[in-house]
Amino acid sequence: MATHSSILAWRIPWTEGDGGLQSRGLQKNQTQLKRLRARKRKRSRKESYSVYVYQVLKQVHPDTGISSKAMGIMNSFIHDIFECIAGEASHLAHYNKRSTITSKEIQTAVRLLLPGELAKHAVSEGTKAVTKYTSSK
Repeated sequence: MATHSSILAWRIPWTEGDGGLQSRGLQKNQTQLKRLRARKRKRSRKESYSVYVYQVLKQVHPDTGISSKAMGIMNSFIHDIFECIAGEASHLAHYNKRSTITSKEIQTAVRLLLPGELAKHAVSEGTKAVTKYTSSK
C-alpha cells in the first residue's frame, strides 16, 4: 500500500534536498497535469429552443417573462411538433418513392398536420424563410 507522501508526490514539482525546482520533476508534473485535464469529462451539451422562444416572446410581448417550467413545456412542444413534421415528411417521401425530403414534403406535412389558418401562416412563414436563405447564399 502506498503511503500518503508517495500518493501526493506526483503533485509536488520539487524534491527534498536542495529545495530548488528540478526541471525533470517539473516536466513530469506538467505532463501528468495535461493527462488529468484530458481525462476530465466534458459536460454534454443539451440542445434547446429556449433562446428562440424567448426572442419571439420579446417580439410579441416585450414586458412579459417566462418561467423555467413553462420554457421546458415550450421546448418539449416544439421538439414534438418538429418530430411530427419530420415523420410525416418522411412518409410522404416514401409514398412518392423519393429518397430526399425537400421543402415541398415539409410544406405538405405542415398542411396535413396543422389546422386551417395556422397551416396557411406556417407555410407562408416557411416560404419566406426559405426565400431569405436562398437569396443570402
